[in-house]
Amino acid sequence: MSDAHHLHFHLEPDLRQAAALGEHPFIAKMAFVLESAGFRVEYRDHGDTDRSNDTYVLSHMKPPPEKRGLVFRRVYEYPFWQIDGSAQRWEWDVAKSAFDPALISGPEAAQFYEFWQKRQYQNAPRTTSRDGFVYIPLQGHLTEHRSFQSCSPIAMVEHCLAHDKTRQVIATIHPTETYTDTEIAALEALERKYPRLRVDVGDMIPLLQTCDYVVSQNSSVAFAGYFFGKPALLFGDIDFHHIAVRADMDRLADSFAQVQTHRPDYAKYLYWFWQDQSINAGRDDVYGKIAARFRRFDWPID
Repeated sequence: MSDAHHLHFHLEPDLRQAAALGEHPFIAKMAFVLESAGFRVEYRDHGDTDRSNDTYVLSHMKPPPEKRGLVFRRVYEYPFWQIDGSAQRWEWDVAKSAFDPALISGPEAAQFYEFWQKRQYQNAPRTTSRDGFVYIPLQGHLTEHRSFQSCSPIAMVEHCLAHDKTRQVIATIHPTETYTDTEIAALEALERKYPRLRVDVGDMIPLLQTCDYVVSQNSSVAFAGYFFGKPALLFGDIDFHHIAVRADMDRLADSFAQVQTHRPDYAKYLYWFWQDQSINAGRDDVYGKIAARFRRFDWPID
């Protein structure tokens, strides 16, 4: 084993303990592929630097080392996973790939879509309507315009109110996010300025059931909206952008007009995004897909 390649998983403490005991199914399957290719696998905490320059690293969610490092993370729901070179989803291979619905089987996609609608949301996606409001699930850093965003979240809310002049706008703050006094004051100022705006800590499912469309930077709520047949207008970069309307800051009126009538093929897209582009840890082809991702980044996997 002296000539074996070394691989360190970088994990959160609880996840590291579970992985070391073989109790995390996807990590165990990645480890099996690596060990079958001659790797010596170890489980370390995030931030561990006790390794040689030749050590390979698989980091859970956090940025991997530039040299011989990859990241892995869940693709929004179990059992779907991805292995890629960046912790930023919008830099993943899938984000740069083209979605062609003509290449996806309609009946197979419909069956897949119906299964996952029910698996995640029970019967809620079967009872939907368009009740005349826009749903804006807010994330964090409300007053900042970050590099992957078209504008700040606060500006996004105001753009929505300015360009959709008739609908109510319901903006929800994230229940686990900590907001500054400045951010709360900015939201309160918008509520005073626009009577059509309501800020709440909303329940996602009923809002997705009844909204007309979703406006977001890159919240996973917009992805969830696809299971309810709700179109999304995105003001930020993300991996699931292909069937969303991208906010064109030079032609925002056109972007808002487009999303109001946008009807993509949600079933075919979600089949492509999850079953084709991601790794389904519950399928028989999981080991081959894991190995293919490592080969994609020139790791020594035969």
